[in-house]
Amino acid sequence: MKQKVVVLIAAGIAGLAAAVLTRFYLSSKDAEIAAMKERYAARYGKIEVLCYAEDVPSGTVLSKSQLALRTVPEMGLRGQALTLENLGDVIGRKVTLSHRAKDVVFWADIEGGNPRDVGLAADIRKGMRAISINASGAAAVSGMVNANDHVDVIGTFTFPDESGKREQAALVTCTILQNVLVLATGKTTAKMAGRLPDGSTQGAYSTVTLEVTPREAEMLAFAEQMRGRLTLSLRNRNDVSYEKELPQVDFAKIRAEIEELNLKRQQKLAK
Repeated sequence: MKQKVVVLIAAGIAGLAAAVLTRFYLSSKDAEIAAMKERYAARYGKIEVLCYAEDVPSGTVLSKSQLALRTVPEMGLRGQALTLENLGDVIGRKVTLSHRAKDVVFWADIEGGNPRDVGLAADIRKGMRAISINASGAAAVSGMVNANDHVDVIGTFTFPDESGKREQAALVTCTILQNVLVLATGKTTAKMAGRLPDGSTQGAYSTVTLEVTPREAEMLAFAEQMRGRLTLSLRNRNDVSYEKELPQVDFAKIRAEIEELNLKRQQKLAK
């Protein structure tokens, strides 16, 4: 009997210790996440922007009650997302696409765009440049990339071997730029959204105009002259993350890592 009591006491102590350790672990993880958020905010800054307070279908005429404020990372959104000072400019205006609650409001969402801007040059932020690249069909996510979207630019190039023989060249793919703002698709800018006769936001296009720095413009101009192909990878509008040290990809890289990449993707989806 005494032995059973001792066992029960030991089990209780072990359970209590496990609970304390679990709570300590969770608390440390919460603190780690909070610290990461602080570092993220310090790196990218914060900005208070307008967002949708509720789900709104396409064609909705916006009222004040359907809009709210939300604090988001500043990088890539300043000058593009609407702020409180734009509230009066959007009340009574139609949205061109349906949106969910908490989605950030962009001028591309509003029929007619920003009434204060004239021409594409007005959309380019100071110190930046606009450059057009050839991208249509699959290279532009089946033509679904729109003005005001953010994309990554991926290049696939043919590099000759050391002897210069192109017949022995190898294909290499690499990410050239990340989180790039799309200024226009074809001749359709964000301000033109909703103005097309059929009610769509854009027609077919073969070029995409991006907002880049002068040095990035040089890189894209050079990449366009090489034998290869530029492809756009579409981002969520609120995603300003940056992947460090993305590797160059060739056939050997795919063969060596495809299983590991698929496993990591499944693990991420399961979370």
